Amino acid sequence: MVPKKIFFTKGVGIHKEYLISFEAALRSAGVAPYNLVSVSSIYPPNCKRVSMGVGLESLSPGSIIYVVMARNATNEPNRLIAASIGVALPADGDQYGYLSEHHPFGETDEKAGEYAEDLAASMLAETLGIEFDANKAWDEREEIYKMSGKIIRTSNITQSAVGNKDGLWTTVVALAVFVE
Repeated sequence: MVPKKIFFTKGVGIHKEYLISFEAALRSAGVAPYNLVSVSSIYPPNCKRVSMGVGLESLSPGSIIYVVMARNATNEPNRLIAASIGVALPADGDQYGYLSEHHPFGETDEKAGEYAEDLAASMLAETLGIEFDANKAWDEREEIYKMSGKIIRTSNITQSAVGNKDGLWTTVVALAVFVE
């Protein structure tokens, strides 16, 4: 099975129970009624990005769906958490791309998202034989990647949250969801 479509979503959940906070985050992301199977980080060739609404049209409650998921949780009051999926797509649509997961503590949406995007782009750049200095800043490497003409687009979807002030479990998720 090679997925033909992909959509991205994110969510946050809060509850006194860890598992229920995760369920609430999945509900917030719109994917709670499905059985999620985590897979590694390959963006399939010729896979079309669609809206969540379009992606969910083909699914029924209980469906088994494949996802790349980043998740993080805390019950520490005021602790910043994030979950991010980075995306890097090659210029050649017949070539596969990369997705990355990042789940940090203490990083803003922007910082976590850039890091996840950088991870995906670095994996794709290595696969495509693009030479780069891993010690350079993301902005500098991003220019090298795009100037090579081999990487067409990078992006990310990130959800962050601050731990509930009363110590309830706070969970964040970011997902790339594959559909046929």
